[in-house]
Amino acid sequence: MSDTQIWRKASLTMGATIKEAIENLDRVAIKIVLVLNEDGQLEGTVSDGDIRRGLLRGLTMDSSISDIVHREALVVPPDLGRQTVLQLMKLNKIQQIPIIDSAQRIVGIHLWDEVTTPPDRENLMVIMAGGKGTRLMPHTEDCPKPMVKIAGKPMMEHILERAKAEGFRKFLISIHHLGNMIEDYFGNGEPWDIEIAYLREERPLGTAGALSLIDPRPEEPFIVTNGDVISDIRYGELLDFHLKHKATGTMAVRLYEWQHPFGVVHTDGINIVGFAEKPVTRNHINAGVYAFSPSAIDSLLHGEQLDMPSLFERLQSQAIRTVAYPMHEPWLDVGRPADLASANSSMRKL
Repeated sequence: MSDTQIWRKASLTMGATIKEAIENLDRVAIKIVLVLNEDGQLEGTVSDGDIRRGLLRGLTMDSSISDIVHREALVVPPDLGRQTVLQLMKLNKIQQIPIIDSAQRIVGIHLWDEVTTPPDRENLMVIMAGGKGTRLMPHTEDCPKPMVKIAGKPMMEHILERAKAEGFRKFLISIHHLGNMIEDYFGNGEPWDIEIAYLREERPLGTAGALSLIDPRPEEPFIVTNGDVISDIRYGELLDFHLKHKATGTMAVRLYEWQHPFGVVHTDGINIVGFAEKPVTRNHINAGVYAFSPSAIDSLLHGEQLDMPSLFERLQSQAIRTVAYPMHEPWLDVGRPADLASANSSMRKL
């Protein structure tokens, strides 16, 4: 269970950036980065959650990890028994514990043997696939947008396969425009060893309205995704985040940066009070992936047309808790032909 080598690959110094931490997490895949000082002593750890909270506070990919280091990480001495380590993992709900010697230097790390095996999830996943895809013309002239192919298969098939790999087995697909083509292709999901049912919109209901057609209401929290969002987001982690924060609605958000093409002049009346040379604006944008508790459906009228931002505003107006899940994974909203070309190019490189 103890690995005395992998910790070296998962180590960074205090001078590293958030971007380097993300790359380390992706490369080493043990879910934490070990942050060491110049003497090789453990200063703390950085997890995916630490990164997301930092990004939500306004930090950028170039910010130092010193701003997000968790300095009270649970550690154990080299001679601690295996059963005690397992009990600590279960009690603290963690999947790895650094091993520290008497000089506070890291000498290894305990890893949960089944960390890479996703649990089976009974939670429902809803895929919104009823839109016309007008911006993606002419590709959607005779083909529903989620059925447009990326790397040889419909983009929605990529979504289903990723969700299945994370333990999801039950799916609802909302269809309207050329929905028969989606239903003919995926059927009940049996070829993919999953279960698929359909929400048939008699008229376009927007990105949230189709949820009002779900019957019976789910008993557990569920995931919703637009059928044209290609991403490496971890649906299971989004669901866990939603549960941890006891929210009714959780929206995945992504940091979007836009640089002004010109120098900006700040004025007070006719007086010049400052300058900004091609400033960068940073905002969190809606990534088109959500988690909801079943009670969120109670805020909808059956068959009403409603988009997701309006649903979140409605929940907020009722003093119902909604939260943002900051994501850093690769993400693309395939809305235009240029986006489709980019998605195909990215997939071919994998």
